[in-house]
Amino acid sequence: MTVLDSRPDIPGDPEGRVVAPIEAPTALISETGVSMAPVHDLGAGRGPFWLDDWLSANATDVLAWRRHIHAHPELSRHEFATTEMVTSLLRSVGLKPWVLPGGTGVVCDIGSDDAGGGRCVALRADMDALPLTEATGLPYASKTDGAAHMCGHDAHTAILLGAARALAGAPELPGRIRLIFQPAEEVMPGGALDMIAAGAMEGVERIYGLHVDPRLEVGKVGLREGAMTSAADIIELRLTSPGGHTSRPHLTADLVHALGTVITSLPAVLSRRVDPRSGTVLVWGAVHAGQAANAVPQDGVLRGTLRTADHEVWTMLEPLVAASVESLLAPTGVGFSLDYRRGVPPVVSDAESTALMRAGVDAALGESAVAETEQSSGGEDFGWYLEHVQGAFARLGVWPGEGPMADIHRPTFTLDERALLCGVRTLVHTALATLA
Repeated sequence: MTVLDSRPDIPGDPEGRVVAPIEAPTALISETGVSMAPVHDLGAGRGPFWLDDWLSANATDVLAWRRHIHAHPELSRHEFATTEMVTSLLRSVGLKPWVLPGGTGVVCDIGSDDAGGGRCVALRADMDALPLTEATGLPYASKTDGAAHMCGHDAHTAILLGAARALAGAPELPGRIRLIFQPAEEVMPGGALDMIAAGAMEGVERIYGLHVDPRLEVGKVGLREGAMTSAADIIELRLTSPGGHTSRPHLTADLVHALGTVITSLPAVLSRRVDPRSGTVLVWGAVHAGQAANAVPQDGVLRGTLRTADHEVWTMLEPLVAASVESLLAPTGVGFSLDYRRGVPPVVSDAESTALMRAGVDAALGESAVAETEQSSGGEDFGWYLEHVQGAFARLGVWPGEGPMADIHRPTFTLDERALLCGVRTLVHTALATLA
């Protein structure tokens, strides 16, 4: 595995900044300025005994980790302090985490090849924040202008830390469990590719992940066999024309008319060339051309996103879009250049992995905790891992059950912290169910 050892005696990042090691949980609790009672464990008593014991003794710590990360968000590929926090907390229970060459992102194995015939299951959490300014007014709100955990990655990281430290205290594991703390999920094509390039998937049999969902009540975990999220590609089309007077469009190339042709016709063409059951949708987000009402502009630009839930369709979209744009613009005389940027593949959970995760949720929280969830047109770079191994992705309920459902990626997003221990239990039981 091509990774670097981030040794505690050499804290910092490739740019030479000093990163302070993580403080003790009691210091973190004091830092938030709020009383921190233990999180209510909705799965208490469901075992195994060592997990119940660990959660009973350490629930407050899991909450403190989440609030500390929330108060100190870091943007994509700059998660240096979060990486140092993760490695310190893992080392403190005897684990041997490794940091990726870029200085962010952590890989750590629990267990050995002696158990389970060398089988290995991976659990993944993402660590980066969004370039937003928080507006929740919470005592532990972001202390960094222009960065905030409005997508729940702070919770994901704290949950995986809790699962890791609980598993580290297990009397015996039936195989090896790999922890993947990933940077840069919020940028395309995503930090999952960094993890894969560093060898994080070598020897892994299956991989699982969670994402908070404010539309699901806390205590529920949403599962779906098949596509859960969509591939998300970006299209940028630049048009050129000699320009001219709008009274004489026949003497030039009418650039704005050409833009309009693509805006209306390309989505229509795709709807007839792609299986409508694939959930493929092209939506334009920006168009710019010209200034004066009586002048044909010389250049213009059109940008949008193209999404699909079908992996096979995703592989054919780029050449299809290129050929369609060329055909649509050929009669107009307008020049063009197309920049088609492939984003992330769809997250497609296979049947067996979904069944294993369902068994994990059932064991962790009870059969009633399993909820069916809808396919989303949003993108998630967890799909890159599924290009290499089978796995499943789940949605973790964080809505308290009353009041508004504050959507993710908004400055006002909040979550019910009771979901943290639900997440810990789900990941632990899913890993154990897979290795059983």
